[in-house]
Amino acid sequence: MKLSADFEEFRSYLQELKLSANTIASYMGSVRLYGSLYTSVTTASAKKYRAFLIKNYKPATVNQRICGFNHFLDYAGKPQYKLPSVRLQKPSYLDAVISNKDYLSLKRRLRKNGPELWFYVVWFLGATGARVSELLKFKVEHLSSGYMDLYTKGGKVRRIYIPDTLCSEASAWCHRRGTPSGYLFINRRGEPMTARGVNYQLKHFARLYKINPDTVYPHSFRHRFAINFLQRFNDLALLADLLGHDNVETTRIYLTRSTSEQQKMIDKIVTW
Repeated sequence: MKLSADFEEFRSYLQELKLSANTIASYMGSVRLYGSLYTSVTTASAKKYRAFLIKNYKPATVNQRICGFNHFLDYAGKPQYKLPSVRLQKPSYLDAVISNKDYLSLKRRLRKNGPELWFYVVWFLGATGARVSELLKFKVEHLSSGYMDLYTKGGKVRRIYIPDTLCSEASAWCHRRGTPSGYLFINRRGEPMTARGVNYQLKHFARLYKINPDTVYPHSFRHRFAINFLQRFNDLALLADLLGHDNVETTRIYLTRSTSEQQKMIDKIVTW
């Protein structure tokens, strides 16, 4: 198959597909690159083009170039020459979860330097597995019972437990700040905090204490709770119940390991 030097008809074809201007430019660039290397399309030259891309570009770019080239082949009515994309190894889901070391460090720094409110925000998130929307529903009254019951739309009740030590220290904190009842986490105006406000402040403290901000967000502490729980008490069904998961398969993600943990295991295990 001869490769035409005029690609404007191909551009019109892409426009008819209602692709974005950036995508069209990318696909056109892929075909022009091919045209700068080869004068026609054959099985051999197509394979060489794929090898060239793999050697010179990152996997995501390789797939983008291949996609553009394959669109050209569809346009030309020569799908038999289409190339397979390269497989991208997805980073572990748990790579963006705060490490236990950083979690403990953040707690320690906030306890020492304050504000005390944020020390308890982090501790509650990490020790209860609560979602940020659930965190903001905790009240002083829950410290006496040691748990908070939440009613779901289906009429079910999910109980979020508060560890004894956290209940005791949080009660003393409430007494010091003169809060005998009501919501635990309120802003300077005396109103309940917002999820957005919590996320913003956590990012602030991450940067302040030189912790990767990509791992510091409200849900990250829920993940940390789950990982720590399984490391100390390997009961997946119980964890699913504590997290409010309807399906234990949702909880199974916490049995996987981050890429850094995988690397450490390989370094330790593979000695042959």
